[in-house]
Amino acid sequence: MSSDLANPTFSDPSATTAAHLNGVARISGLGVIRALGEQAAQFLQGQLTQDVVLLPVGGSRLAAFCNPKGRMLASFRVYKRSADELLLVTSINTLPATLKRLTMFVMRAKVKLSDASGDFAIYGAMGEAAQALPQHATQSIAASAGAESAEGQNDAQPVVIALPAADGAPRALCLLPTGAAAPAGPALPEADWRWAEVRAGVARVVPPVVEAFVPQMLNYESVDGVSFKKGCYPGQEVVARSQFRGAIKRRAFVAHVAGAAEAGQEVFDTSAPDQPVGLIAQAAPAPGGGTAVIVSLQLSAEHAADLRVGAADGPRLAGLQLPFALLADV
Repeated sequence: MSSDLANPTFSDPSATTAAHLNGVARISGLGVIRALGEQAAQFLQGQLTQDVVLLPVGGSRLAAFCNPKGRMLASFRVYKRSADELLLVTSINTLPATLKRLTMFVMRAKVKLSDASGDFAIYGAMGEAAQALPQHATQSIAASAGAESAEGQNDAQPVVIALPAADGAPRALCLLPTGAAAPAGPALPEADWRWAEVRAGVARVVPPVVEAFVPQMLNYESVDGVSFKKGCYPGQEVVARSQFRGAIKRRAFVAHVAGAAEAGQEVFDTSAPDQPVGLIAQAAPAPGGGTAVIVSLQLSAEHAADLRVGAADGPRLAGLQLPFALLADV
């Protein structure tokens, strides 16, 4: 791990963490792109930052889709269902543009891309519910075991994707056939899931920050979201140069805003307020008040005494700390 990730500053000032959360939430903010065909893995290999070809069947990884300048257009949890079928779980509000752009590069490749969001109900599980999810997910679709979509022959099988923990609490996504019973577990409000997603510190790309970051600005290379051993993909030269020539000047931190905040807002240092020093990548209201955020911040501003959101006199941003996924490895 890079040395610039090894020194968290001070702890989160909010009174609570997500460590206590336990339950299952229906997720409305995610959708699914299906890649189907004998060359599905090879096609995605040439488009994403992840080594999709070496991903085992039943495995999942974080990945980014970049423009030629290495800026992230979308982010995914890639799940390989079979040798010729992969599911890309992504932000629902970036999905149409992402699917359109990916389709432009298919050309003669033997792969069909489609929006499969309507085929699945997506759930997020935390705590003990996440640990029990594989068994409960299988039970929940027993009554609909014959359900298959026209394109996917495995839709009756549950998809369980492990996610980085939030403050130590296990998290996972579960994709079930539309209409199947929800996984067993206490009901968890989606607002709590969104907050925990921010607390976990792995930002997904949403419309306000499309093309705002190279993957390292969101720590993707540190949470296995970038493979530096695979072949070319759009923006690969920029991403590699940032990694190996010491050009990374921003990193993502979890923080707390004493007020409202949202993705796309700039962060200012009051000691030099003329230029922003950071950008909020993802935000969610915190149960104890204020807003939990993932902020991509200039490393030179990491120890600034007074950071503000939106303007030099905006709500204060404090409690910068490393995402739990990185702290666990320090």
